[in-house]
Amino acid sequence: MTVEATVIEALPGATFRVKMGNEREIIAYLAGKMRIRRIRILPGDRVKLEIPDENSERGRITWRL
Repeated sequence: MTVEATVIEALPGATFRVKMGNEREIIAYLAGKMRIRRIRILPGDRVKLEIPDENSERGRITWRL
């Protein structure tokens, strides 16, 4: 499942606290291709993230909008 979210806080280890459109906050990590290409994510950025199911507490950031 792919959703759009806003980065709230940068955490150690290329992880981020993000807020989805339904006001739910989850922890998301940076995808490998984004790490390799050194794409920077800052608080306030809009991102596209993949979560495995609706109730998951973790997701993967795949795109910076």
